[in-house]
Amino acid sequence: MQILRWQEAMPPQEQQLHKQMLQEGLSPYTWSNGPGDYYAVHSHSYQKVLYCIRGSIRFSFPDAAALPGMPEFVDLAPGDCLILPAGVRHSAQVGSQGVACMEAARYDTIKSC
Repeated sequence: MQILRWQEAMPPQEQQLHKQMLQEGLSPYTWSNGPGDYYAVHSHSYQKVLYCIRGSIRFSFPDAAALPGMPEFVDLAPGDCLILPAGVRHSAQVGSQGVACMEAARYDTIKSC
């Protein structure tokens, strides 16, 4: 798992992220949820590349104790990127202001954000 924190003063524009992900050979899409929305524990058969565009979201990892170096949770703010390996179980809780994210599935795991 990789967490890349946005270092610029202003968060990236959605169009900028979309273009960058397309250039990496990804097929990004945007989704959003209201404050407090929750995704139950699940996993994916692909590597998930996810950028937080607006708001915030917390990803929790129920198997963290069994996986060396895995945090119990990760909070994402605008511009932050989470690269989640295939098969990692996680849940997600949307922050108090809601969230908008852009994500894509990556089947070639060589590249990163």
